[in-house]
Amino acid sequence: MSALPTILLTGFEPFGGERINPSQEIVRALEGATIAQHRVAGAILPVVFAATLPLLEDLIAAHRPVLVLALGQAGGRSALSIERVAVNLVDARIADNDGAQPIDVPVVAGAPNAYFSTLPVKAITARLRTLGIPVAPSLSAGTFVCNQVFYALAHLLATRHPHARGGFVHVPWLPEQAAHHPEAPSMALDTMIAGVRAAIECALTTQDDLRVSGGATH
Repeated sequence: MSALPTILLTGFEPFGGERINPSQEIVRALEGATIAQHRVAGAILPVVFAATLPLLEDLIAAHRPVLVLALGQAGGRSALSIERVAVNLVDARIADNDGAQPIDVPVVAGAPNAYFSTLPVKAITARLRTLGIPVAPSLSAGTFVCNQVFYALAHLLATRHPHARGGFVHVPWLPEQAAHHPEAPSMALDTMIAGVRAAIECALTTQDDLRVSGGATH
């Protein structure tokens, strides 16, 4: 019997003074799981501008996934954020874990200004809402390492791996993190794991996204 097709799920190590990163914990929980007859391969990326792109390229080449879902921490957000747009810009507000802080440079020189996620963003949002999981589409993945990975992923899929789909989901702080940030929102790890699992299943089983309004006025 042939091996199951692969989903590549990535998260990040802690950064910005935090001792834990929820994206890392979600990947650890789902590593090796079977979702919709696909196997999850997990990987933890460093929060280092110079290292993430070649590592992501190597991971896609090694696993040859049909779906890539990258996760990242977005402290201060109250819901899972299904990102729609990756921009070709690095403008670091803080230094990465190696002390680098690039400002106003492209992720990939000479590449398009932006890419859209190839995930069914609106369908995923609707699916998670039926499960009672706080979720919202997002039009900005920031300009730090999360957006860099999202853009690099989109560029790789568009130029070298067109058979695969991919996108990015930001997740809130865990309660133990929010305890150090007064009045900051958080989400339980089990809820985030359930949401990511449902997002993966929806992406694997939904070819065309929903035609419903998901825009914003500001």
